[in-house]
Amino acid sequence: MTSARHYLLVDDTPQDRFLAQEAFEHLCPECVLTCVGSGREALELLQGPGFEPDVMLLDLNMPGMSGFEVLQIMKEDARLAHIPVVILSTSSAQQDVRQAYTLHASSYLIKSVSFADFLEQLEQVLHYWDISRTVHDKGWRSKI
Repeated sequence: MTSARHYLLVDDTPQDRFLAQEAFEHLCPECVLTCVGSGREALELLQGPGFEPDVMLLDLNMPGMSGFEVLQIMKEDARLAHIPVVILSTSSAQQDVRQAYTLHASSYLIKSVSFADFLEQLEQVLHYWDISRTVHDKGWRSKI
């Protein structure tokens, strides 16, 4: 990886958060990964002062507030709308994919079942965002 990025993972399953942390340590030790267990926690963090990840990884099926609700609130908030959101879900339902993109998700990934496949999937995601320009890139922010 050429640059350290800050990722926010929103997933209610402790095992999935742990696997993601392990994967990040292996694939991108210089990256910062912040994990929260609910949509409400994510929004509180995002709407508070001084926290702005480069990319959010968002689960859809969570109790209390679904990933769809989090995504909709983010994209309606001018302070948060620019943050890329990658859906990372077990759902392969076409209606979920369609709804995620309708709400302006940046991409939609179906969580791989095996850890090895998940590592490969996450490596591709990290590589993509490593070479992509985001608001946090040097020189980019001043042009907005």
